[in-house]
Amino acid sequence: MSELSSEAMESEFGTVAGWTEEAVRALGAEHAVPAGCRGSGSEGALRWLADALAVRPGQRVLDSGAGVGGPAGWLAAARGVRPVCAEPMGEAVHASRALFGLPSVVALSQALPFRDGSFDAAWCLGVVCTTEEKAELLGELRRVLVPGGPLGLLVFAAVAPLPPPLPEGNSFPTPDELDALLAGAGFTVTATATADLSDSPPEWQERADAVDAEVERRHGTDPRWAEAQEQSRRVGRLIGDGVLEPRLIAAVAST
Repeated sequence: MSELSSEAMESEFGTVAGWTEEAVRALGAEHAVPAGCRGSGSEGALRWLADALAVRPGQRVLDSGAGVGGPAGWLAAARGVRPVCAEPMGEAVHASRALFGLPSVVALSQALPFRDGSFDAAWCLGVVCTTEEKAELLGELRRVLVPGGPLGLLVFAAVAPLPPPLPEGNSFPTPDELDALLAGAGFTVTATATADLSDSPPEWQERADAVDAEVERRHGTDPRWAEAQEQSRRVGRLIGDGVLEPRLIAAVAST
């Protein structure tokens, strides 16, 4: 889910992705989706987006900035779609292929290697706030969607000034900036909601926590683990303070 380059983000979305794959293999396949969705949506948020986008079995759906593939794996299992993953971190791409058997490519969301109109729908979860090239990212998503194709976003929006320390490498848009970016890229917003990132079944959280514990057992002394955990804590603090809001957005591409 990372589009910006920083050492902390490399640790969080690259190195830890490989460790997550390793831990899921050790604990069992039922841990893959909960662990793979850490930081990119609860089960309730994914269900809201899938309903808002009205995805149907057999549709070709892009997950742009897909991480290790948890949300795409959930979408394939829950709604019968055919996901394709694009993700800039090679370790995460390897994990999405190994854990979910998903077609996955190493690519930035703002430079997608797909033809115009390749996808019936797309989603992009927790990615817009990781790049300064937001207009290019949204323009690429518009380009690869069929006319009238739906787009789902999870965006962490700055609804008030953000006090430091901030997570490294992030660029959080304000709600007004986000609205202008979507309109400029040729999208019409059809639904919005504030995401409750704790809205998952108890066993989902238990399995995600078990994977984290296994990663920490194996790699807890590695400074990259501490770096990734600090990134997550900083985001969580901003959300808890009410200055950063996880927003779910459904939109459609102009025809």
